[in-house]
Amino acid sequence: MSLAQHVAPFGVNRDGADDDGESILSEGLWRSVSYNPLATIDSLDAPEQIIGLLPQIPTYGVSSRMRLAQVAFGAIMCCLASGVVFGFASLKPILIAEGVYSELCEVSPGGGNSLDPIPCPEQDMRLNLFFVAASITTNIAALFAGYSLDHFGRRACYVIAAAFLAAGSVLLGYAFAIPEFDGYILGNIMLSIGGAFLFVPSFRLADAFPKYSGLIVAVITGSFDASSAVLLLYQLAWEATNGALAPNQFFFAYVTIPVILLIGEFTLMPRDAYQTAFDMGHNVEKANDACGLFKLDQIEDVLPNTEECEEVGQKDEAHQPGGIWDVLHGLPAHRQMMTAWFILILLLTVIQMLKMNSFIATIESQYRYLFRSDEEAEAISKFFGVALPLGGIVTTPFIGLLLNSLSVTAIIGILTAFIAMIGVLNCLSFLWAGYVTVVLFVIFRPFYYSAMSDYATKVFGFKTFGRLYGAITCISGALSFSQYGLDALIHGPLDGNPTPINIILTITGTAVGLFLTVYVAIKSKGYREEILEDEYSQGENMHLIGEERGEYGTIV
Repeated sequence: MSLAQHVAPFGVNRDGADDDGESILSEGLWRSVSYNPLATIDSLDAPEQIIGLLPQIPTYGVSSRMRLAQVAFGAIMCCLASGVVFGFASLKPILIAEGVYSELCEVSPGGGNSLDPIPCPEQDMRLNLFFVAASITTNIAALFAGYSLDHFGRRACYVIAAAFLAAGSVLLGYAFAIPEFDGYILGNIMLSIGGAFLFVPSFRLADAFPKYSGLIVAVITGSFDASSAVLLLYQLAWEATNGALAPNQFFFAYVTIPVILLIGEFTLMPRDAYQTAFDMGHNVEKANDACGLFKLDQIEDVLPNTEECEEVGQKDEAHQPGGIWDVLHGLPAHRQMMTAWFILILLLTVIQMLKMNSFIATIESQYRYLFRSDEEAEAISKFFGVALPLGGIVTTPFIGLLLNSLSVTAIIGILTAFIAMIGVLNCLSFLWAGYVTVVLFVIFRPFYYSAMSDYATKVFGFKTFGRLYGAITCISGALSFSQYGLDALIHGPLDGNPTPINIILTITGTAVGLFLTVYVAIKSKGYREEILEDEYSQGENMHLIGEERGEYGTIV
């Protein structure tokens, strides 16, 4: 997952408007974004289903230093553990050199601590499965993490994360220490579950500073991408010690990370979630009575001022005339899933997730075939291991700027251009093309996941965001298991040549991307015309009402 994932700091869902055009939020029924893909809301007439039942902490009741420390701790933990399994490109050479699954080969290429062995096809496929199983589990686990977050709170999720991270570390440690014990895949799966239960709940920390919630979301997202650097750092240490820092030692030592997570959770982190900006805005009204005036200044200190709210409101309103904001808001989730809006983004995500996970797992073997050089392929792989975490960190603020500035049509068009360029360059057997492919890939990956969540928010709305976004990531992740079949095809009939598969994925991805771009452009144009017609009709009606009121009761 990445979660990939763009969240507007003060976006207001327009679904909650009554027949008079007034939002139910004005009546105090505030609703925070749900991360639960299984949540259901039958109607707006049942406010008890909208208001969260979990206790909340008023932000103004906790010092800014304490809240800053809590956000920093959550970001550091995400940086150390949330997406560590996606550092597979750095871990794979170590797995090969340590002889993991070398028994599948007729002649073991691993053995010893050779720093540059070439795996046999059977070993390579099993090692790729080691990563594929974990990446799929991450997407599926995100569904349960969202459900647990809404029902049991962030603290319960962090405890679950610590338990899975510790179990996964111990399993991998024993797998490396005891050759007869095959705990590699199960251990990596547990690390991925722990990462999902750490990453998804961490977004709730954005409520600690409502004025800067967008920045906090960006930091958490960047921390997820940066977490793949953990295995990169271990690879550097392993090579520096000539293999003396054994993998079992590393993973047993890694158990300290979930221990630190638990200690910090019960000594530093808040027990309950902070109130959202909307909750505190509602409290401003309550604080205007004589008994609550002393709280008013405290609340306003953590809320955006009037100018900031107006600026955000202008940006929010700009979504309507400029694109597709709220085009499907208010429809039930099952009806939204039957529209082309959902089907096309699902197809595009299935193809791109398969392409991205395949590239991460097989980058060295792909370029070994294209370059016919082990040294150049290894250089590309090492460059990728460094660029992947850096790409997520560096591009995060620029991605947010693009998503807030451009229309959805333009964003999808840019994504389609990336898909085409990466696909073409990935088929060229030139060293410069390999490096450019890596650079474009590490930019495209966080951009795509952020754009996908932004698309889901604008098209489907906050009410069904969890279910729709969760369904897209879960289905795409599950279908990514077909990567194992693609590996078998490459190592079998294609004799190690990845180019035919890359061509097929590029053509289908570009075609779906172009179709989605055209579809959104046509629909958004029609939607804008409908809005203008509705506004014109409302203006005419108000004019007629005004004339009738002026004539009523006049004396001639």
